[in-house]
Amino acid sequence: MVGQSPAEPRAAVLLQPFVHQVGGHTSMLTYDEHTICKPLVSQELSFYESLPLAMRQFTPQYKGIVSVHLKKDSLGNLTLIASPGLGQPDTCGRLDSAGGDPAVTLWHKCKWSHTQVTKTFKDSCPGKMLLRTDLQYHTDSLLEDANGKQAERKSYNPWGLHCHRQHLNRMSSKHNENKLHQFLLLENVVSKYSYPCILDLKMGTRQHGDDASEEKKARHIKKCEQSTSASLGVRICGMQVYQADTGHFLCKDKYYGRKLSPEGFRQTLRQFLCNGNQLRADLLEPIILRLKALLAVIRKQSSYRFYSSSLLIIYDGQEHKEGVDQHLPFPKTHGTNPSRVDVRMIDFAHTTFKGSKSTPNPTPYDGPDHGYIFGLENLIKILQSLLEGK
Repeated sequence: MVGQSPAEPRAAVLLQPFVHQVGGHTSMLTYDEHTICKPLVSQELSFYESLPLAMRQFTPQYKGIVSVHLKKDSLGNLTLIASPGLGQPDTCGRLDSAGGDPAVTLWHKCKWSHTQVTKTFKDSCPGKMLLRTDLQYHTDSLLEDANGKQAERKSYNPWGLHCHRQHLNRMSSKHNENKLHQFLLLENVVSKYSYPCILDLKMGTRQHGDDASEEKKARHIKKCEQSTSASLGVRICGMQVYQADTGHFLCKDKYYGRKLSPEGFRQTLRQFLCNGNQLRADLLEPIILRLKALLAVIRKQSSYRFYSSSLLIIYDGQEHKEGVDQHLPFPKTHGTNPSRVDVRMIDFAHTTFKGSKSTPNPTPYDGPDHGYIFGLENLIKILQSLLEGK
């Protein structure tokens, strides 16, 4: 956190779509290199504010709240501006204003059918790496260098851009530019990785929250019954995995994940650990150990129900030699070497627990979330079978 005097004004922050969003439907935005933000939901805020100590290593760090408003330029293009100090203060400190330089915004002079991906995207994706996708929202884009020159026609994973577009459209149709919206500030859990390979897993056998309408409840029950959520307690919600042989990411979306059989789920899990040349067998044991540690914690959380939450499994697609990249601040698991993997729970808008401030009379649940535990146990079993070469 950057210190400052009370009288020092905080600069506005231009929010960018988070280019490594692989799943979900809520727009995730980049606040700074180590911080993302998302629309505030009172139930999720309540979860972070009363987070059990044992769970903190498995969730993003909560950094505070910031006020956000829409801004429309002379051409009618929409951007989102965070205003630290307005409404409730954030805890990230002052950032330099990005508003004056059109080269750093992903949405400056952009059309929905032809998006310019500029300096921000290149900064987020080192080297020549670009995203290859079979998502239904695939589009070609112009990728410019830092000076906005020499545009190349490449492809990228547009899931985060798709979510952001929908979010901007909803906001602009419902609210005027002066309306302040509250956003949560959270740790960017992939900022430490050069080539973040991310698997987004929807956990549990039930996805609807206690507040769901009968129509929404029926819809979610059907999705679970027709996917591996019912049979395994887990389904794939999104994925990007770096392919060393091509220098691209391979991406899958939630629609792909919903169609998978248990065997298809297993094969996709294996694909997530393949770099295009070979299976990254070295990652299996650290992932399993971290999942087992999470399982032990979840078993002790009485009354918690993590409905519709996701679990991220993350590793760096760029292989690191032992002892060479010790400076990389990866989270540690067992032993003294930095771990190359991470496991984090995200999305708690429908999480309920005894004493939740956001729900005055939450449905009383006893014991741990058995649907979530069922999913974790099956996930560990499948990874264990891959480790054993089955």
